[in-house]
Amino acid sequence: MINPLPKMAIIYRPDIDGLRAIAILAVVLYHAGVPGVTGGFVGVDMFFVITGYLIAQYVWHEVQRGTFSAAGFMERRIRRIFPALIVMLAVVTVISFFLLLPTQLKGYASSLISAAGFVSNTYFVQKTGYFDVPDSDHPLLHTWSLAVEMQFYIFVAILVSLFMFLKVKNKYKINHIYIYIV
Repeated sequence: MINPLPKMAIIYRPDIDGLRAIAILAVVLYHAGVPGVTGGFVGVDMFFVITGYLIAQYVWHEVQRGTFSAAGFMERRIRRIFPALIVMLAVVTVISFFLLLPTQLKGYASSLISAAGFVSNTYFVQKTGYFDVPDSDHPLLHTWSLAVEMQFYIFVAILVSLFMFLKVKNKYKINHIYIYIV
């Protein structure tokens, strides 16, 4: 069956880039310790909302075309995230061997495993609060947001696949559920 919908064109959105710039600025200024900047976590929240919006829009278009594949969706996420993650984990690990004490390296190894497995958000919530200890004591603390992002992607892939499976049985109701979720 040939789908008459046109292929999705990536449309540049300067407004979204502006929001991303504000989000980055909030996080960077907070972590740089700029006086009066107390809400760096708001920048992270902004990124979550922007990512959710863009991913939902992209997935919705693929679903409408009938081209959505959980495997393809996750492959694109992995190809985008893994190269930078692997380099960052390697660099931080090498630096940690020189800067951390042997007792700190054991904790670092646990955080490294959790970061590589995209569960560092649950690891760090059990070990420390976001505002408790200086970041230098937890060099991979920032990976908690990447873990949340990857968990979101996995959830979306599973949920959309489930709805696509159910759509065969009741197209009208499932389309309305898509609209509410997206």
